[in-house]
Amino acid sequence: MADGSRRFPWLLTIVCAGAFVLLCGLGTWQVQRMQWKERLIAQAEAAASQPPVPVMQAYRADQEFRRVLIDCSGLATAPFVELRTVEAGEVGVRLISACALPSTPFVTLVDRGFVPDTVSDRPPVKPSTEPVRIIGQLRMPPTPSRFAPPPEGGVFYGRDHRAMATALGVDKWLASPMIFALTPSNPEWSALRPSAPPPAFSNNHLGYALTWFGLALAVVGFYIALLRRKPLKQPRSASEATGKEERS
Repeated sequence: MADGSRRFPWLLTIVCAGAFVLLCGLGTWQVQRMQWKERLIAQAEAAASQPPVPVMQAYRADQEFRRVLIDCSGLATAPFVELRTVEAGEVGVRLISACALPSTPFVTLVDRGFVPDTVSDRPPVKPSTEPVRIIGQLRMPPTPSRFAPPPEGGVFYGRDHRAMATALGVDKWLASPMIFALTPSNPEWSALRPSAPPPAFSNNHLGYALTWFGLALAVVGFYIALLRRKPLKQPRSASEATGKEERS
């Protein structure tokens, strides 16, 4: 019996069992990630559907995607930087300016909207204290892309929140999240289209989970196939062993 036990593929069994447990763990983790992402998407949709609130109320509650009301002094003629982008198949830029948060020393960046490349005009830039009330959506700025070309002449090729604030001279007191205007900062200029891009939530976790669980089943099938292909050798009986010794 001891001779047969040595022929059992213990190493193969241990490796396959470890791979099976690991792959099932990864599949379970992806299911958990899917459930978390579904809750996050539901929260974003619920926040976006609620009526706007004063901006500081949403800031204090850390309510990303919430619509807010904010009065920005001189926003219609404020300095801006441009972000190169494509929307609905149109190439153009988005105009980003700074806006002071009420009753605080902090400022936030306001994405005032999209201007297609077919329009060469821009809003005037001049000092003004005339308040502009807008409805906007709070959004956390994305992580800057490492592959975006560096900005040139106030034109950015990736949404680098901190670099934009530096270009506007407000990086010292910059607050996050930023605001996407949903109503116009320049109502008289229809070329500027205020909007907030849809939330960039990718929820491919179910596919990932099925892949991991499928690989776990493949490991089981591989293990069973190897066992059937190479059956264990049975130990010789005592009489066979004795007979062989007598013949020798």
